Amino acid sequence: MIIGGTDIPQEPVIKRIKITAAIEGPIRDCLIEDTLDFSEEDFGTLTQSQYDALAISFLLNSILIRRVLVDPGSSANVIRSKVIEQLGLLDQIVPASRVLHGFDMAGEITKGEISLSVDMSGTVQNTKFHVIGCDMRYNALLGKRRIHSMRALPSTLHQMTKYPTKDSITTIYGEQHAAKEMCAVY
Repeated sequence: MIIGGTDIPQEPVIKRIKITAAIEGPIRDCLIEDTLDFSEEDFGTLTQSQYDALAISFLLNSILIRRVLVDPGSSANVIRSKVIEQLGLLDQIVPASRVLHGFDMAGEITKGEISLSVDMSGTVQNTKFHVIGCDMRYNALLGKRRIHSMRALPSTLHQMTKYPTKDSITTIYGEQHAAKEMCAVY
């Protein structure tokens, strides 16, 4: 399910992207300004050229969750109820029915919401997820709320996400094999 979307640019693609992000909050005193950028060197991590989605993994309760879709066009963070069930956290779901719409405008009613501590490369942050019971090709979806709260910059072109931390810029690499599996047509 994809919630939201962005316009397709009609101009030539720029090879170097440079974005400056001012850090707010408790780490502002340590790191006033840093640069998040992607360069030609970042293409060296790709195992093959591809046009798939950005899929990563993260830790929930010390368990590795694979096939996580990073979608800056989505307005919600979503997780499958089967993942919550396997983690033994069904009792922590707060009932809250909400209809989420995909790109085809088909609606899916959520089972509720759950707040989970997500560990991405040592950065732990509480994240609110909408729990969905339908069968999806991914286990979780991180939308713009999570991406913006981390001040992250995802790049499907480079198959990575970069975000500022207290001491440096952290990079999370996409898992191309998982993206291929998720996007395969059956």
